[in-house]
Amino acid sequence: MTTAETYITIPKQGEGLYKEKGSKFIAYAIPVQTVEEVKNIIKEYQKQYHDARHVCYAYMLGADREEYRANDDGEPSGTAGRPILGQINSRNLTNILVIVIRYFGGILLGTGGLIVAYKQAASEALDNAGQIEKIVEITHNVFFNYQQMNDIMRIIKEEEATIINNQFHQTCQTTFTVPKAREQRLIQRMKDLRTVKIE
Repeated sequence: MTTAETYITIPKQGEGLYKEKGSKFIAYAIPVQTVEEVKNIIKEYQKQYHDARHVCYAYMLGADREEYRANDDGEPSGTAGRPILGQINSRNLTNILVIVIRYFGGILLGTGGLIVAYKQAASEALDNAGQIEKIVEITHNVFFNYQQMNDIMRIIKEEEATIINNQFHQTCQTTFTVPKAREQRLIQRMKDLRTVKIE
């Protein structure tokens, strides 16, 4: 159950680059919505950069920022994924994946050096991606009789909801998203119409 009414994410993909003692750290900040999407993107980048030493990442999902993960991909524990996640957290971002690809330059950087490198690469990618505040929207289905269509459509419009899909038959169904701040009032108004079912 989401408690937040808005969240901060990135409007577009951003890239970053950090070089240290021959090692190259290429970073990508990517807007995402689901874990499934995250997994597919990581697979793509692993394929694309198959010749790189490490493909490390961190992601954060959900308006309440409760679903997250950091992965070091073989780097010493806590030197890659955690610094990347730290950059996401310091900006309070969500619905975001940051991948940092490392090409090894032959000189070991030590744990301190690695933390700085992954942090700086991630930071640059995030800076280049920008920030945007979005309204949390909740999706619902409403089932109603054809005669109630005008009432339903009026409520949807007045509560600033967005229709995703309509099916008008004997029983009609509309799928819509509504801003979190207006959700309870919209549900109550629809429930006040008899024989309307909302889920």
